[in-house]
Amino acid sequence: MIIKKKNLAAKALGVGKDRIKFVRLRLDEIKEAITKQDMRDLLESGAIILKPVKGRRTNVKRKNKRGTGKVRKKVNKRKQNYVKITRKLREYIKDLKRRGSLTPDEVKQLRIQIRNKNFKSKSNFKMHIEGMKK
Repeated sequence: MIIKKKNLAAKALGVGKDRIKFVRLRLDEIKEAITKQDMRDLLESGAIILKPVKGRRTNVKRKNKRGTGKVRKKVNKRKQNYVKITRKLREYIKDLKRRGSLTPDEVKQLRIQIRNKNFKSKSNFKMHIEGMKK
């Protein structure tokens, strides 16, 4: 019976069940309460006591939430990766153009796509070119 009252009080007061404490001397009043408003009134009158929030979060707010999913690579590292991939792919295009397997229009389109970071790697780029040829 008391557990159900505690659940009702938790919903009415917007706190967890662990924070609610009933005053033992006034359990009769608490057992008679059936609505959320009754629970709010009991809180005001002192039959229900709210315990303070436990834990560190109340004391210190974390400024930097930098879990593994939040951390981005530093700008310099991203730029280095971009430059490496771009140079590699442009060299590959130049080689294909020299062989005559790409038209100048295709070369232009591919260079634009490289600049827009459409390709993750050289193998990804090769798959794209094979898809174009078909």
